[in-house]
Amino acid sequence: MAINIVLLGPPGAGKGTQAKRLEARYGLVQLSTGDMLRAAVAAGTATGLRAKAVMEAGKLVDDEILIAMISDRLGQADARRGAIFDGFPRTVPQAEALDRLLVSMGRRVDHVIELQVDEAALVERISGRFTCKSCGAGYHDRFQPPRVAGICDACGASEFVRRADDNADTVRRRLAEYHAKTAPILPYYRARGRLRGVDGMADMDRVTAELEAVVGSLPPGAA
Repeated sequence: MAINIVLLGPPGAGKGTQAKRLEARYGLVQLSTGDMLRAAVAAGTATGLRAKAVMEAGKLVDDEILIAMISDRLGQADARRGAIFDGFPRTVPQAEALDRLLVSMGRRVDHVIELQVDEAALVERISGRFTCKSCGAGYHDRFQPPRVAGICDACGASEFVRRADDNADTVRRRLAEYHAKTAPILPYYRARGRLRGVDGMADMDRVTAELEAVVGSLPPGAA
């Protein structure tokens, strides 16, 4: 039976990294609506053509199209074991629509896991990140500086880059948007007994272990 996981948490909480680990561990597919939308448009599917027309008109792709796109994706062979929803649902109507879709497919949302973070620490963690321009090795001003200042540990290059949105003001704005738009779905899932919390500030491997403990604690489809 398929396992379907909704992974929640503010920007920078590590959802993408942990989703990839769960994907490998359980044989699931990671579903990002942004990636699916681009793939559907490129492939020229019926849903992709609908989405393309909406975007070319300068409008936002509505929930009906997003759900149709997810339905198409879940019907593919590699999704038969289940999916990890990363970045969707973002609103209560989307959560309700996802529930209806999964029920129509004989599935359900089995686990909703929130990566819980200390926001002040998260701002510091994100705003201090930088990478080697040559090889992409990641560093942090405070938590993971190069062994020799100004020299990449991995390749010896001396030029580093920072993402334009990895600054404190941008991170705080993204956190505020998360609280305003996405956090309201937490009570929706809590009321249905599906919401679990994991310490997203822990070491990456420990977070993975805690996620696996949650996913392994409940058989797919159990109430």
